[in-house]
Amino acid sequence: MNQLLPLVVALPLLGAASLVAAGRRLPRIVAESVGCAVAAATAGLTIALLLDSSPDAVAWVGGWHPVGGEGVGIELVGDGPGTGLAALVSVLVVAVLVYSWRYFDEPPHRHAGSFPALVLLFQAGMCGFALTGDLFNAFVFFELMSVVAYALTGYRVEEKKAVQGALTFGVLNSLGAYATLTGIVLLYARTGELNMRRIGQQLDAHGGPDALVLAAFALVLTGLLVKAAALPFHFWLPDAHAVAPTPVCMLLSGVMVELGLYGAWRVYAKVFAGPGGVPAPDAGRAFVVLGTLGALVGALMCWQQRHIKRLLAYSTVAHTGLFLAGLGLMEPGSTGGVALYVLGHAGAKAALFACTGILLDRYAGVDEHELHGRAKELRVVGILFVMGALALAGLPPFGTGLGKSVTEEAGGTGFSVLFVAVSAVTAGAVLRVAARVFFGLGPRPADGPGQEDGGGEEPETAGPLGRVPVTMIAVPAFLLAGSLTTGLVPGLARAVGRAFGAEPQHAPHWTPTGLLLGVASAALGAGLAWAAIQSPPGREPHAWMRPLRRLHSGHIGDYVAWLLVGTALLGGLALPGVPFG
Repeated sequence: MNQLLPLVVALPLLGAASLVAAGRRLPRIVAESVGCAVAAATAGLTIALLLDSSPDAVAWVGGWHPVGGEGVGIELVGDGPGTGLAALVSVLVVAVLVYSWRYFDEPPHRHAGSFPALVLLFQAGMCGFALTGDLFNAFVFFELMSVVAYALTGYRVEEKKAVQGALTFGVLNSLGAYATLTGIVLLYARTGELNMRRIGQQLDAHGGPDALVLAAFALVLTGLLVKAAALPFHFWLPDAHAVAPTPVCMLLSGVMVELGLYGAWRVYAKVFAGPGGVPAPDAGRAFVVLGTLGALVGALMCWQQRHIKRLLAYSTVAHTGLFLAGLGLMEPGSTGGVALYVLGHAGAKAALFACTGILLDRYAGVDEHELHGRAKELRVVGILFVMGALALAGLPPFGTGLGKSVTEEAGGTGFSVLFVAVSAVTAGAVLRVAARVFFGLGPRPADGPGQEDGGGEEPETAGPLGRVPVTMIAVPAFLLAGSLTTGLVPGLARAVGRAFGAEPQHAPHWTPTGLLLGVASAALGAGLAWAAIQSPPGREPHAWMRPLRRLHSGHIGDYVAWLLVGTALLGGLALPGVPFG
């Protein structure tokens, strides 16, 4: 089975190439069917590999095996975390292609294969990044993913907003990539290796960490945390989500952000975790501080939004902060909990974006105030939206609740307070939207769309939807069912725990405290939403939030400055001997 690992990357690449070559001559239904079939075949292959995965599963692409322990070949590692993430990526890509069936009004230049080909390229880059054991090839797959994501974000290139959002995405992610590449160069200069495991061994052989190792750590992690939208590298995400097509938002928040976190965890574990790297307390301090700040800022900004896609984007920033803080505990139990949290979050967040896409294409807008009460007829969509909000809150038995519970238990009281507060605020914002838009609760806003959040969006379908296609409702229902399954199937939780090194007696499981905290988060979120819809809508945003909102100025130069600050902060927090706690 190990020799099938290269097919996980090759299948979507070949499918994309075929669609590019023949897409202009293919009917649209054929091109989209081919895209779905290739993505589904890749998903089936990754699931089969996941069931057969082991920590020692390795494939060398093209037969370029190492000689004397040294090699230049491309190594793919079929362990549990890598194949599991590749399976999640592939399943979500299938869901996105099904959701976007005949979604756009007209393919560009009448090339019916363009959108599914880009999505398949995106899938290939994400799967390659999840599986590779080589640091330079991780960078290559990372950039393939970034270039395609840039094209998908600006897919509606005829709109000025789409171009601006795509440029913000492209500039910041490119700078992050340059930082990562510089860090790789430093590591190669020190070790003469590009394989992650071999780099770690060579660093350990050189003795304790020094300034070069610390600089390489900060630079490599910068690019990964930019992709993860961790504070203060997160500024591109809301701008990109506001303009990207809804199916693309499902991929950006559903899996691409999580891939950045996975990359940060894997690079630290394989490269820097030894005695020649960055000590765990120091790296953990950097992760916890940045994660905590990101969770708080993301939650506050999420609560202040009226543009529903921006609101969901900031909730992603907040949950990314929680995930990063959980990884900062540097324990197998907390890492397994974060992995379960990510699985549940991927389904819930993609489902919420899918429901938002229905609003956009039915009513040509995603402004919470403008849509007040207009979606009462979409009862099923409203129920799915509420379920997605409760999943964000960590309500049992959603997988988000189980992952949140396990991570809270590993982190102690302070982590529990942070996780409950952030989950409640983000879920409360989404529940507030559901109450106003789908159920018409609260006073009707007298003001029109705000200047920042805007209204009058253009539908992404051929025209405003008269009847919502079955596929656009079935996909979010399927994704939420997957989020529920993550928390309900004990065998899945145990398998995730084993993949991340948890002892059998410490396998992820529900506890009475975790159940109570999950219910408390959901109840607090519902209370915040109820208080918000009973107050005059004009009170949002609050004046005390203006300084924080000004930091999110929309100017690329400001965001570049914050990227540099973040790199320096990463290095400073990881310095040995910096007090923490």
